[in-house]
Amino acid sequence: MAGTAKKIHAYTGPAIFSRGFRPFFLTGALFAGLVMPLWSVMLSLGLALPGPLDGAPWHAHEMMFGYVAAVIAGFLLTAVPNWTGRLPVLGLPLAALWTLWLAGRIAMNFPVLPPLGAAITDAAFLVVFAAILLREIIGGNNRKNLPIVLIISLLAATNILFHYYHLTEQPTEQAERAALGLTAILISLIGGRIIPSFTRNWMVRQNISPLPIPMSRFDMAVMAFGTVSIFAWVLLPAHMLTGTLFAIAAIVYLFRLARWRGWATFSEPMVAILHLGYLWLVVWFALTALSILAPDIMDPFSALHALTAGAIGTMTIAVATRASLGHSGREITATPAINAVFALLFSGALLRILAGWLPLDYLTTVSVAGLLWAAGMLVFVFALGPVLLKKR
Repeated sequence: MAGTAKKIHAYTGPAIFSRGFRPFFLTGALFAGLVMPLWSVMLSLGLALPGPLDGAPWHAHEMMFGYVAAVIAGFLLTAVPNWTGRLPVLGLPLAALWTLWLAGRIAMNFPVLPPLGAAITDAAFLVVFAAILLREIIGGNNRKNLPIVLIISLLAATNILFHYYHLTEQPTEQAERAALGLTAILISLIGGRIIPSFTRNWMVRQNISPLPIPMSRFDMAVMAFGTVSIFAWVLLPAHMLTGTLFAIAAIVYLFRLARWRGWATFSEPMVAILHLGYLWLVVWFALTALSILAPDIMDPFSALHALTAGAIGTMTIAVATRASLGHSGREITATPAINAVFALLFSGALLRILAGWLPLDYLTTVSVAGLLWAAGMLVFVFALGPVLLKKR
């Protein structure tokens, strides 16, 4: 750890490339904040993009392999040196990795390459990133975190599968579900580590008890059951068995979340938002089960947004906000702007899920929901941009 700190302090290049969280959190959120309104305009006006993808596949791909991949990279490039004690990826290597991500975004949104060239350019980022993670985990003899490398490797393979389906003119929905399912598993795994830990630390400082229940065999069993349920959803998204598994998963995940005593943290938004983000995962399990077992009540696309706009959107920004403040030497506390970020993301996700039930025009309601969510991303850029662009 001393070597890590020494290398960071010795770095004299641009602050944006001094740690992995800086370029990926900043540009990832900016990308999401710009792409979501574009998707709303495309829906409303029926416009098409000049790039290799269009419509729903473009929306799903760019939010998953554009935004989510960036935030995951930012988090893991920052966390892995703490896990392994190895020197962080920074400076020119970090700039090169970020440029590879940016090249993918350009290739997938502008007609600069033929479809196959765009697919190869886009797919390269996660492949290279997975290789970097494997090198760091193995080099640091930190084999307990190899499951995370496996998840990122599978995510890279899923992106390749998506492009294969698209280039061969096959539906891409299964690849999209696989990518989302892997992200849900990653949230379950990482969230299970950081949420009770951060909650415990805060409650100890506030002299609040009882404390969250630490990781146990029960948590491992819950994650194993959730993983099996998610794989069933990827393969059989409308099967009654999947609906039953998801209904059970909603119950056991809610019980797991309750063991972390999130209701005691609502005086501290920086901790409470983590519990709310994980709660969206429970809501996704429950609503997806409902969409399968009672399709007249809930449609699968609305249920899916409990995972995408809700769990993924909230957890990624909650973690990005905390990491940006903590790793740049700032106090980890919620300013009015940060609270606005959380409120906008939550409101956008909730409105998107309720759009089909409200007595309003559906397309208008969906567009407003997307704009609220995008506004949360852009406020994050406004509030945390100066932090991410300045040295510690």
